[in-house]
Amino acid sequence: MPWVFLGLPAGCCLGPGSGQPLCRKKVGARPGAWAQLVAALLLLAVGFSLAVWQLYTRAGAPETSGSGAPPPSGHSHRPGVYHHGAIISPAAPCSDLGRELLVAGGNVVDAGVGAALCLAVVHPHATGLGAMFWGLFHNSSSGNSTALTSGPAQTLAPGLGLPSALPTLRLLHTRFGRLPWPRLLAGPATLAQEGFLVDTPLARALAAQGTEGLCPLLCHTDGTPLGPGARATNPKLAAVLRTPDFAEDALLSLLARDLGLEGPSAEPMPTLEPALQLTSARGILFTTPSPSAGPELLALLEAALQSRGLSPAPCPPPLHANETPVSSVLATVDSSGSVLLLISSLNSSFGSGRLSPSTGVLLSNLVDKSAISTWACPLILRGSPDGTEDDVLGLVASGTPAVARVTIQALLSHLAGSQTQAQHQHQHQHQHQQGPTEASSVCGQGTLLQVAAHAEHAHVSSVPSGCCPFQGF
Repeated sequence: MPWVFLGLPAGCCLGPGSGQPLCRKKVGARPGAWAQLVAALLLLAVGFSLAVWQLYTRAGAPETSGSGAPPPSGHSHRPGVYHHGAIISPAAPCSDLGRELLVAGGNVVDAGVGAALCLAVVHPHATGLGAMFWGLFHNSSSGNSTALTSGPAQTLAPGLGLPSALPTLRLLHTRFGRLPWPRLLAGPATLAQEGFLVDTPLARALAAQGTEGLCPLLCHTDGTPLGPGARATNPKLAAVLRTPDFAEDALLSLLARDLGLEGPSAEPMPTLEPALQLTSARGILFTTPSPSAGPELLALLEAALQSRGLSPAPCPPPLHANETPVSSVLATVDSSGSVLLLISSLNSSFGSGRLSPSTGVLLSNLVDKSAISTWACPLILRGSPDGTEDDVLGLVASGTPAVARVTIQALLSHLAGSQTQAQHQHQHQHQHQQGPTEASSVCGQGTLLQVAAHAEHAHVSSVPSGCCPFQGF
């Protein structure tokens, strides 16, 4: 509290030696008037000081936010709805990392690529630097959608796929990213060096696969697989990620040395090309070209949309566990309508099961005859059914060879639900909180990620609902 200095009243001075005030008596002055004046001034000074202190503490206090607190605009949202951007992935650390990149000023490409590199560290059973990537990026500024491919599946050695993740993701980032490339590598490199906790999906895959070829990366000293909550590290992979200009030919040379080969005979050939599209009364549909399931998807959707009425497609028959390929999916979205969907695969659980000692990279068994269409099938729908808003919806599924039919079933469920909502105009004032219609099921198999830009908000969800952590701001 600031000090308050009060002068002596007029007509007063300090007495010599005593320090006591000596005052001339003023004609007509009431006894105690000066005491009342001094008390009033003191109270005024105290009140002013408290007011200044309150203003200072309010201005300096940090803002707090959370799922239970309403934003400054005075309205709240259900989980998965954000004002600016969001990401959803199969691993919590990677969703957290994607959000950090968004908050740091990155766009959906930065967040998605950073999260994909994170998954390459923490989910080696499903993806990695040895995986093949496919993606679909919709740019809300230009209205264009671009397909990302790793190029044709190539062989590094018999039964071993040529790793293509780094050049594929870097090509996407170079064309559309915003943050520096080393910024995207920093988080995944730290996880690989300092360690990450084995989550339930990885522990389940380890228990089913065994540790042959995966030690010492994913097993205890006695050779038993790591369980949920155990800490794993991959320092060799961290060294690769901590070298931003690590040339692809240098990585391939190290891999060839580990395999006893003279040298790689080919290099990855990733591409960026215009997405396939289908225009309908419901909007414009975008997907990836062959050999993904994109062409099949558009053909089935065109037939479904031309039929009378909208109803979900019938579910494909149940699948046996050994028929289900392993792939990894993630999705990012911002409130302006930019969307990135990324899918990657090692072709089977832990791919080839061959771990490169020099690089920490787990090689895939993707070769030129691999059926990429069984796992690569992203879909983006631009446009709203009622034509009042230019909404964007992104769908990406994994975990089933019938991925195209699963995606169709989810899209038709969404369109049918949107059509029903459009027939109830009195409910429109609440739709900014509800967002796009969510598919209630994915035929009991696989994983479906859904992201959307709707009513100037970013929406994320998944089926099943608890499969994939999401973050946003």
